[in-house]
Amino acid sequence: MIDTHTHIFAEEFDADVAEMLQRAEDAGVKKFCLPNIDVESIERLDTFTEKHPDLCYPMMGLHPTGIGSDFQHDLEIIRSRFEKRKYIAVGEIGLDLYWDKTYLKEQICAFEAQLQWSIDLNLPVAIHTREAFPYVFESLYKIGVEKLRGVFHSFGGSREDLEEIIHCENFMIGINGVITYKKADFRDYLPLAPLDRILLETDAPYLSPVPYRGKRNEPAYILKVVEKLAEVYQLPVETIAAQTTENALRMFNL
Repeated sequence: MIDTHTHIFAEEFDADVAEMLQRAEDAGVKKFCLPNIDVESIERLDTFTEKHPDLCYPMMGLHPTGIGSDFQHDLEIIRSRFEKRKYIAVGEIGLDLYWDKTYLKEQICAFEAQLQWSIDLNLPVAIHTREAFPYVFESLYKIGVEKLRGVFHSFGGSREDLEEIIHCENFMIGINGVITYKKADFRDYLPLAPLDRILLETDAPYLSPVPYRGKRNEPAYILKVVEKLAEVYQLPVETIAAQTTENALRMFNL
């Protein structure tokens, strides 16, 4: 299996990196896709992936919650990274209106700039969207959804949101521990999306699946996501694992 969205380079894992990676391997997780967060996280991300080149594949982008009035300066720094080393995607990018709407205009501007990078660099995008689906779709159509490809990370949207993503033919849906939560209504309509459009992820150290809620998340727990997907799609665990791995290899050209 491939954890397509995980922050295992974060300081939360400093104390037990080797053990955490071993638990992931024991669980059957063989590769990790690591999205950047902001300018401050670049060095950590690059150092970690250089230490584990056969396991870890970095993305580069500016997360929406890191966007303020001086975002253009940060964007310049992040854009320059693509000239220095190989990244598998532009990410994690998107819009987040859950915490604060102060910089909505700036978030949209940064999001659309990074979408354009993905076209110029011929790379997929990893999209973070929280309480912002209408704006995200508007930007995708404005920049040219037919020229873009990527994943809607940590899906938890409405039926209408899911149908809109399915309509965006080059996009996949990232499913993590949220699918195990009691309030995850999207389980009811997720099967509208064919399995070849689903990616596994953890978003570790966040969003731990049941029964690990309240604890630090880690890639080994992806098994709980697979088990719930097997239940939702009424398919064997092995089928879910195999198909989502194939999807990840295809999306990120691993």
